[in-house]
Amino acid sequence: MTRRHLPRRLFLRGMGAAVGLPFLDAMVPAFAEPSRSDAKSPTRMAFIYVPNGIIMPDWTPGEEGGGFVYKRTMKPLEPFRDRVMVLTGLMQNGGRALGDGPGDHARAASSFLTGCHPRKTAGADIKIGVSVDQLAAQKVGHQTRFPSLELGLEDGRLVGSCDSGYSCAYSNNLAWRNENSPLPPEINPRLVFERLFGTGDEVEDAASLARRMKYQKSVLDSVREETQSLQSSLGATDKRKLDEYLYSVREIEQRIAASEKDGRQFAPPMEKPDGAPVDYAAHARLMYDLMTVAFQMDATRVITFMMGREGSNRAYREIQVSDGHHALTHHRNNEEWIEKIRQINHYHVQQFAYWIDRLKKTPDGEGNLLDSAMIIYGSGIADGNRHTHHDLPVVLAGGGNGKLKSDRHVKYKSETPMANLFVAMLDKMGVNVEKMGDSNGKLGYLSEV
Repeated sequence: MTRRHLPRRLFLRGMGAAVGLPFLDAMVPAFAEPSRSDAKSPTRMAFIYVPNGIIMPDWTPGEEGGGFVYKRTMKPLEPFRDRVMVLTGLMQNGGRALGDGPGDHARAASSFLTGCHPRKTAGADIKIGVSVDQLAAQKVGHQTRFPSLELGLEDGRLVGSCDSGYSCAYSNNLAWRNENSPLPPEINPRLVFERLFGTGDEVEDAASLARRMKYQKSVLDSVREETQSLQSSLGATDKRKLDEYLYSVREIEQRIAASEKDGRQFAPPMEKPDGAPVDYAAHARLMYDLMTVAFQMDATRVITFMMGREGSNRAYREIQVSDGHHALTHHRNNEEWIEKIRQINHYHVQQFAYWIDRLKKTPDGEGNLLDSAMIIYGSGIADGNRHTHHDLPVVLAGGGNGKLKSDRHVKYKSETPMANLFVAMLDKMGVNVEKMGDSNGKLGYLSEV
């Protein structure tokens, strides 16, 4: 009854460092009722994008409803079926030509979270709509240190033409703050780490980072005294939670440092940031772990993550696919090429399943991080060979704080706008919008049979 009550937004501070904390029992007032909001986890939202479409026969379940059979591509998600929903029948009309000719890849990425058709231009007069993540960030972003995080695995230009007269800004970004302003994804894990655990003072952070790098010190060394003081006041359960959290932060930091010492490079023409692993899976999992920590310490509640920029021609030599991804998708029914795309699709889902597992194993409030999340995984193209934008591959993972009913394949009426899904997700996050993009209603069957 006399235990110390900690504020939810407590930071351990030191020179150049501000380490947010996970949700601890001590952050709930001693006499709080179970239904009180300060004892509950906030609802989080994330959008994971994969480029160039998917081999759909190996993705789409053959059965509707619960207990469906997972096909090859989605097999890595089967252990988490109690928190996974497959949605089919959704389309993005903004990804189609609509009289503008070629440019499906640029339209696929830019329309994916906006539900809008981009203005065809390679100049500065780009125009699209506000993305769903930013609609959420505008309403809930003030409650966290960062309104949103935009992350990726491939660098990309923001100017010039990248797809048949469409600006590179369309192909290389998911998040749009307004109709003219994309939010470029950060691909360097070191910069993401410093943003999450720095003070926000760029001059001080640069100086303290240089000192830490010189003496090979951890960011946790800067907050050692405050950490020890806090630990002395915590109960056994909270001590264990804090120790596990700080261990995970240190482990991420060590992996980034190891990557910085790796002199290998990405295959041309891509350039590897100093803090990024050469191996695709290692890079993806490092970013996923940073996303986990960002949710865990409530640094943000909104994240977008591009597992590859749209139209990416990356080779995946880690799984013995040396051909470019985009080139393979124009397979013209060549079975050998189709098999290589299947391998890439499966490899992407494996990395996503890794994150789902991490979220499920990370305690948060009365449950875990996956329980409180709503996570979209998908692509703005279905069949990469034909550049189709209907019946898109979409997975909705997480519990949404009890607002999602998972372990189902929900098949919607053909040509249902994907923006209807976003309106429904925003509503479940407490963000009420009547319309976004080309929505014409609110998607049902997310929390009921």
